[in-house]
Amino acid sequence: MSMFALCRRWMRSEAAKASRPFLRSSSPASPRLFSSHSGSFNSPSFATVSVEHISGSQPAEVLNLVQGEWKTSSWWNWIVDPLNGEHFIKVADVQETEIKPFVESLSKCPKYGLHNPLRAPERYIIFGDISAKAAHMLARPEVSDFFSRLIQRVSPKSYNQAQAEVYVSQKFLENFSGDQVRFLARSFSVPGNHLGQQSNGFRWPYGPVAIITPFNFPLEIPLLQVMGALYMGNKPILKVDSKVSIVMEQMIRLLHNCGLPKEDVDFINTDGITMNKLLMEASPSMTLFTGSSRVAEKLAADLKGRIKLEDAGLIGKFWDAYACSGQKCSAQSILFIHENWSSSALLSKMKFLAERRKLEDLTIGPVLTVTTDSLLAHVEKLLQVPGSKLLFGGRPLENHSIPSIYGALKPTALFVPLVELVKESNFELATKEIFGPFQIVTEYRHDQLPLVLDACQRMHAHLTAAVVSNDLLFLQEVLGKSVNGTTYAGMRARTTGAPQNHWFGPAGDPRGAGIGTPEAIKLVWSCHREIIHDIGPLRPTGFSLRPPETRRRQGLVE
Repeated sequence: MSMFALCRRWMRSEAAKASRPFLRSSSPASPRLFSSHSGSFNSPSFATVSVEHISGSQPAEVLNLVQGEWKTSSWWNWIVDPLNGEHFIKVADVQETEIKPFVESLSKCPKYGLHNPLRAPERYIIFGDISAKAAHMLARPEVSDFFSRLIQRVSPKSYNQAQAEVYVSQKFLENFSGDQVRFLARSFSVPGNHLGQQSNGFRWPYGPVAIITPFNFPLEIPLLQVMGALYMGNKPILKVDSKVSIVMEQMIRLLHNCGLPKEDVDFINTDGITMNKLLMEASPSMTLFTGSSRVAEKLAADLKGRIKLEDAGLIGKFWDAYACSGQKCSAQSILFIHENWSSSALLSKMKFLAERRKLEDLTIGPVLTVTTDSLLAHVEKLLQVPGSKLLFGGRPLENHSIPSIYGALKPTALFVPLVELVKESNFELATKEIFGPFQIVTEYRHDQLPLVLDACQRMHAHLTAAVVSNDLLFLQEVLGKSVNGTTYAGMRARTTGAPQNHWFGPAGDPRGAGIGTPEAIKLVWSCHREIIHDIGPLRPTGFSLRPPETRRRQGLVE
């Protein structure tokens, strides 16, 4: 028996393992944050907000950082609490007329970067020290708890899920402490053709760069990419989705507390149109974009290919279809199961685990990019496909105060017959990317495996995959005919997404970006530079200029 599945990013424990992040208040629609540490600690010294007090009556503020100074703007963008609809965070939203300081800041950074192997190499050591101090701070229970609860506040997920994001970030910083930053810039040399000649290969920074990251991992994704950019000698400007940017604003303040020079990173809150204009005017040497495939393709055209992408696409893995309300890159989008698994208890177990999730502990919660009506409309369209059926879910969450601008859907799975799914008239609908608690399930016979592999080839993004089987020949067949960048294989191919210990990123696209590992940092945040030293001697002993006819016969001149 074998099963093939495609997947997104990173998974921790099931609902049964989740700790209790919320305490039910008098109103069932208004859960209140708490953890095992709540009430035991005050806000950390670097923090400018108190998680417990952020509310409509005591809104938090998020500022911008440019040229070493925290600044407001002429306009405040109000962020809506995803659990009750209150305006609870106001963000200094940079307008088009206010981008000049950010453009000037990037323009001050030379193309050879703030440091490189031949200039200011002491900065490699400095960033190793910054990483060590930041890792130590993030490991402190009160700091870890602060960021875990802040993440919950803006991107609701269970406390375990939020804390796991902090843990991965802390381990990443540990990994690049001490001399590990300078080891990223390790060079090599090759003997030349004659005495005094030698070629050297270096990892060289791009200089001014930009980073754009989404809402679903408000600490891990921007922190790992910002630090990777800094390690290699770049000066980044960071834009995080404004709904969650308060998390990274507080993290930057922690980094400043650990010795990060304030001029090394710019931080901007603005809308997509203004950010696009800034990129056009500042013309960074490279831009890292993590997010939707549609926006990624537009940016790639606008920036004339000077971009690295960690985009999404249709991917899935059933063990983690609904964690973080399906808003994580390990969340299942589609599951291909062999007919032998269909006759087992697999689907009933999926239904049982999915239905254990509840709003009270945020093992299911708001969908920040898709409304309830849009989710339900998509379900109805799929049910029109011949042979399709609802396996479970398909209904709105009940007894809540999630605002209508967000989605509130019970964990949902639909079965679509494989022969119908692969039809040209249905394929686009069945493989539409839905970043929420939603998945497609289909079934195949052994002789239909080519249809499954063909469907995978037709999908336009190849981030991750899982091949769950104990059949070595089956694994070899599927792995050899697929291209997903991070692939899990074997009977325990339980997707863990983007921890700090292995590469995470797409394959099959020269613009593909990875995250977390030395290989990812070097690929995304540096380029190869070759310097050929040729110091002589200028005229070897016995040298004489040969006649042109002789040199021509030897192919030395035209």
